[in-house]
Formats: sequence, structure tokens, C-alpha cells
Amino acid sequence: MPALHALANPARFLRLARPLTPILGWTGAALLAIGCWAGLALTPPDYLQGETVRILYIHVPAAWLGMAGWSGIAAASLAQLVWRHPLAAIAARAIAAPGALFAGVCLVTGSIWGRPTWGTWWQWDGRLTSMLLLFFVYLGWIALARADAERGGDGRVPAVFGVAGTVLLPIIRYSVVWWNTLHQGPSIGLTSSTIDRAILWPLPLTLLGFTLLFASIVLMRMRAMLARARTEARLRRMTRA
Repeated sequence: MPALHALANPARFLRLARPLTPILGWTGAALLAIGCWAGLALTPPDYLQGETVRILYIHVPAAWLGMAGWSGIAAASLAQLVWRHPLAAIAARAIAAPGALFAGVCLVTGSIWGRPTWGTWWQWDGRLTSMLLLFFVYLGWIALARADAERGGDGRVPAVFGVAGTVLLPIIRYSVVWWNTLHQGPSIGLTSSTIDRAILWPLPLTLLGFTLLFASIVLMRMRAMLARARTEARLRRMTRA
């Protein structure tokens, strides 16, 4: 917690964020390029799904970041409500759009993967439906945060929404366990996987690559928001003068 409070100072945060943004971005892009190349060129097709299994290298990281993004919004919202962390609301706003984007990518790639596998683009099963709800919750949070900022609110209403929205995360995670649906059950665990290693090994590269890119985008957005806020404050002071 002391480290968190140390970063509450915008100047300290910017000193750390400026060098980290390109480091995370370029490292993530390199890992992503290597992982995608390996997944397309070096791994064999699946014995059942054929070449369509290669969507795995995009679909799984997108699903992970769609859920992780909302976890970040919830953590930032909690910090804003409990500790009044000065950068918490900015962090939540910076996470929201990339999180919604990856949730959307997860839905699109899942539909593309489902067409040859299930014979349909969409099925109202537990995993797909709950992920779609999360995507709409993202859009609702973005609209609510924008409206709150326009009316000069203190950000508490979006923060409460951000914490409340976490109820969807365990539903998404365990939907394939609780309900018998078309979506396959858990296939990747901490110690084992039902996916053959010959196919699985590029996935950690794309997963880490996308995660680093996500972090870089969030830092870039936070820096832009702080710069905008600083410019607006300067203009207000000039107007009063």
C-alpha cells in the first residue's frame, strides 16, 4: 500500500509511466509478433478442428484481457471509494475502452471459431451470453463515466458501478462448469492442459504480448488524460486572470 500511495502523486506517476509506456509497448508487440508467427507457421493443425484452432492465439488473450480489464476498473473504483486515490478515476477511465475492445474481440473471434466448430455463428450459451453482457456493461460504464464528468460529478457513481460489475466475472469464469453448453469446458489450468503442447506453446507468448500492449495503452491514455486535465486547469486560471 505505501507504493500505491506513492504513485498517487501525478508527477511521480508520470516519471514512471513515461519510460514504461514504450518499453511495455515494444516488448508486447515483439512477443505478439513472435507468438502469432509461431502459431501460424510452426504449430500443427488440430486433429479435429484443423486450421481453425489457430484462432486460439487471439481469442484466449482477448477473453483474458476483457475480464482482467474489468478487474482493473473494479480495483481502481475501490481505491477511489475507500482511499480517495487521486489517480483511481483516471485509471478506470483509461482501462475502460481497451477492456471493451478486447471483450469485443473475444466475441468476434469466438463467433468466427464457433461457425466451423459448432455450425453456427452464435449460441445463447452461458459463456457467450455472459461475455456479451460484460461487453454491454463496459459500454454502460463508459457512458455513465462520461455523463458524470460532464455534469461535474465526483466519480462515485461510476466507481460503485465498477465494483458492482464484478459479479459478472465469476459467472463468466464458471459458466462452462455450471451449465452444459456448446462452449468447451476449462481446457487450460495452472498445472495442466487438455490442449496438446505442440499447439499450446505459442499461447503464452501472445498472452503476455497482448497483456503488455494493454498495459502500455492504459499508461498512454492515463498520461493523455492527465495532460488534458492540466491544460484545462491552466486555461481556467488564465480565464480568471
